[in-house]
Amino acid sequence: MGATNASAETEARSILERAAESSFPPLHAVHSLLSVGFSCYFSTVPPIHLEKDDEHCVVLQVCVRCIMRLFGANSSSCSCSSLTASVLHSFLEEHDDSIKGGSCQCLSMNDAYCSVCLGVLLPAFHQGEGFENPIGASHIDNISSMISQAVQREGYQIDEFSLEISLPPVIVANERAVRLYMKQKYVNENWFKDKIFPQQTMSVKETLRILIAPSLEKQMNAKHGNGNSSFRIRLTYTHDDASQKLHSLLPNDNGRKRKTDSRNGSDTSNEAHKRNSADGNNKQTSESDSFIYKTLEGIQDQEFCNLIQLPPEKVSKPCHLVVSCARSPIYIGGRYLKLSRNVSQSCWIIDDERMGEASVEEIIGENVRAICRCDSLKFHAAGREDIDVRMLGSGRPFLVEVLNVRSMPSEIEVQQIEERINNSEKKYVRVRNLNMVGNEIWTMMREGEAEKQIALLNTKASITLYLQKQYAALIWTSRELMDNDLHSISVTKDMEIEQKTPIRVLHRRSPLERKRIIHWMEIEKVAGSSNYYLLHLCTQAGTYIKEFVHGDLGRTHPSIGAILGCRAEILRLDVTDVKMDFLQ
Repeated sequence: MGATNASAETEARSILERAAESSFPPLHAVHSLLSVGFSCYFSTVPPIHLEKDDEHCVVLQVCVRCIMRLFGANSSSCSCSSLTASVLHSFLEEHDDSIKGGSCQCLSMNDAYCSVCLGVLLPAFHQGEGFENPIGASHIDNISSMISQAVQREGYQIDEFSLEISLPPVIVANERAVRLYMKQKYVNENWFKDKIFPQQTMSVKETLRILIAPSLEKQMNAKHGNGNSSFRIRLTYTHDDASQKLHSLLPNDNGRKRKTDSRNGSDTSNEAHKRNSADGNNKQTSESDSFIYKTLEGIQDQEFCNLIQLPPEKVSKPCHLVVSCARSPIYIGGRYLKLSRNVSQSCWIIDDERMGEASVEEIIGENVRAICRCDSLKFHAAGREDIDVRMLGSGRPFLVEVLNVRSMPSEIEVQQIEERINNSEKKYVRVRNLNMVGNEIWTMMREGEAEKQIALLNTKASITLYLQKQYAALIWTSRELMDNDLHSISVTKDMEIEQKTPIRVLHRRSPLERKRIIHWMEIEKVAGSSNYYLLHLCTQAGTYIKEFVHGDLGRTHPSIGAILGCRAEILRLDVTDVKMDFLQ
């Protein structure tokens, strides 16, 4: 252990020696960042005029990683875990005569955190009721362990991850304040013109990501995917006290009204209420942060100095950290057959009463959920059939959007889902060709659109695809049809009809008029009857078939009844084919 520590300190000192030769200013200026005394809180008194011995002395602490960042050190230097404040202070004592043998407060401020990053790069944080503030490598491992445990607690199975980091805007303001403070203090010194802070330096986010990613990879036995992974770990840092103080100092934009909590419901303590409250607070925090960032971008340096304290005051507590994990949605697609006339496509409840025995969405969804272990599901289908209409033939294309899965299903597990559905005791629904598919399929399946423009993958061309659907309908006519009636229907090709929104769905659909195409029809008499016929037809997707048969009091024209010149009613309807070139 002693040899390891000695090696780590040697590495840190080597980094400092290279920095002193290349990017560092005179070492007394570096020490000024590590511990700066000045006499007044107010930015109206330029720090360059302040004396260290004044009675209202305040100490600024900037952590060693922020010092390295501010002076343009590279990523390996900023993220070196063995580079601590004590190592830097020891290095300064050895090489800077101005602090040898003197009293220095930069290592005695145990109750303070970095005035720039607010302890994020220690990395220190406050989570729940306890404080975590180990120093150096052990603390990096601790925060990595905490994140890893959060992932394991949720039961995620991963081989790659990306890190998303959200920081309070006060960090940006504090970094700017430190830069301006150093400029005011050293602008007249010759070295400052040559060693001025680089404009492009590593951000706190980038430094933290580089700092903890290797430890996380080791803890979770997974690769850090640099933002391209479907599994995301989000670290959300907040510092309410510092953010609220900064917000109060900034000018409000015209017409901006601060949002207040307007809930006036009962004082409940259920989990849904807690989640809603948390979501509301997060939204307000996000809006406040956006306002601060926008305002800071529009403030010139002179105005900034008049508004914000230079340098920023010491911070007595670190940021609050919340760790959350999420996986991008996955899609399982195929085709379903609905064999019952008492099963809806989605769960259908009217006045707290369930319509039908079950739904396609629930039957498929509960089997997907059992394998994938997810937060929720969204069911998407290429159109829908009424509850009393069967879906036969090759089936209707569908997708299940699975949100935040804990376990990515294997090919075998997807087949198990299909088998569980098809072998269920109640023969309501069957599925076929179940597979994991890409999200581009969803763009080809927007429900209710008869006309879809689909971008061809890997090309700049596009096509307009008119989806076709085939039906078989048992109909009744008020008179017996003659051979010429049957012939007139059977020779119909690509007939255009006009349909107003059907009366039966006007309560939930906009009152529109649509043009649709009847591609072809065939009709045959039901044996042993005089007024019953089996009608087969192929139509443009989005055609209301029931209304096309009976005319819907003239709202669909022409209709079968109008063509035959008699009353026509539909008794049974089946969808026999949905013609799409995907999810076959």
